[in-house]
Amino acid sequence: MLGFGAFSIVVAAGMLALNWPSGNASVADVEEQPQALFHQVSSPQFAICGTVRRTCVVDGDTFWLDGIKIRIADIDTPEISQPRCDYEYELGMRATYRLVDLLNVGPFELRTIGNRDEDQYGRKLRVVIRDGRSLGDQLVSEGLARTWTGRREPWC
Repeated sequence: MLGFGAFSIVVAAGMLALNWPSGNASVADVEEQPQALFHQVSSPQFAICGTVRRTCVVDGDTFWLDGIKIRIADIDTPEISQPRCDYEYELGMRATYRLVDLLNVGPFELRTIGNRDEDQYGRKLRVVIRDGRSLGDQLVSEGLARTWTGRREPWC
């Protein structure tokens, strides 16, 4: 009998295989399309990142999934690694813990946005979608994030 972790990996691999391009399509063809499905994620369990970063949350807009670093492309959240004031750090920590909760609710999709695959730091730029709604939009509606406008704004 498979344990929960092994079962999740099998389900995720199966979902990826079902959504993988077939025939003459390539990964590049899929990722060049706006809002193309990157892949569906079953239900991995996230925690705050420690020294090992495989599947965990870095902060309110960045997480690791199976060893791939992902920047949530449609939002900006306060910094926790180099905050400029106590308010920024406190709000950033609330956003971080809330993202852990949201990612752990159940399956979600990762979609590309625009024509950029990665940011300047090598993070995959993706929108996280569950039940047709952006988890980034949910963080914005809860006051824990801002909609990404293309540049960082101060939180202090």
